Amino acid sequence: MASNDPLSNTLAPVTSATLTIRVIKSFEYRTTKNLILHNVDLTTTTAKQLLDLVVEKIKTTSGFKPYLNVQFDTLKLYTKAHGAKTMNLIINMEHDDWILNENDVLADRGVENETEISIFNRALYEEYKKHPEIRW
Repeated sequence: MASNDPLSNTLAPVTSATLTIRVIKSFEYRTTKNLILHNVDLTTTTAKQLLDLVVEKIKTTSGFKPYLNVQFDTLKLYTKAHGAKTMNLIINMEHDDWILNENDVLADRGVENETEISIFNRALYEEYKKHPEIRW
């Protein structure tokens, strides 16, 4: 890639972004599956709207049947395109301020094209933070 080539996160407009949603079923067993959303308008979509959309996609997209028994209630930024990733492969535990409040507009929280966002159950996350143990 030449130094003057644009980064992929700047290629799509913020009104038509692609997001990777990291659907987390279990923190201990690192059970996660990615859901790709296209054409998301980051300037008008709130965290609550995104949460509702993702939950609906989980219910209707093949391959997510094992995830139907999880009460998904929280969104948290994982990483942005071309940004540094956390050492924890399941979730970014370093920045709880990256948890999205339901009225947050995605663009206002720094979400851009190709951002990865985790969706999970908040109670399970809080329990995992107390005892971050990986099981097999």
